[in-house]
Amino acid sequence: MRTVGIIGGLGPETTSEFYLELIFSCQKLNKINRPAILIYSVPLTYDIEEDAIARGKGERRCVPFLLEAAKKLEMAGVDFLVMPCNSLHAFIDNIRSAVKIPVLSIVEETTKFLKKENISEVGIISTSITLNKKLYENSFKANGIKQITLDDFQQAKIGKMIHNLVSNRHDNKDREELIKIISDFEMKGIGHVILACTDLQLLIPHHPRLKIYDTMKIFAEATIQEILKN
Repeated sequence: MRTVGIIGGLGPETTSEFYLELIFSCQKLNKINRPAILIYSVPLTYDIEEDAIARGKGERRCVPFLLEAAKKLEMAGVDFLVMPCNSLHAFIDNIRSAVKIPVLSIVEETTKFLKKENISEVGIISTSITLNKKLYENSFKANGIKQITLDDFQQAKIGKMIHNLVSNRHDNKDREELIKIISDFEMKGIGHVILACTDLQLLIPHHPRLKIYDTMKIFAEATIQEILKN
């Protein structure tokens, strides 16, 4: 098995969920031993984190932290890198240029998954950074997938919700609000929704009629396949 390096802490609870997903899923596929995983928890300052997540600005200040994490993991001997955070994939090219090992992309893997499922239209729930940088929009467009976004009011609510999740201040009200926002896609005739923020899976949203795709689980599955390569 190959050793994966996780650029983590973005936020911490999601990193731990991603780690456990890799461990338990690999156990089902490989009965001999657990996978080798190294995690570097990025020490982002709280003001940078709040600006980027809640306000959708100043995200470029994260870059030095991400490059340091990538280089340290590479020096530690990992075979490839992953970063279970959609928003900061805005800087995946910077990370790829800074190291000599492969860097798996959550955007690329999610696009592959949706294409394989023959999904041509999908509602997207993400941070403002992910939307403004057109991370999924560009990838989807190149693969014949149309994305449907939230209105500005809903997007602002999602920003606050995600910041609550990263700060470990979320409650059942956030979950109810997320389900309400997801339900609005049904009124637009959308049958598929992606949670394009890995922190949103912490709210365990469910809808009786809409199919919800969690980018964290999609990315974890792609990471597992990479780990199991000889």
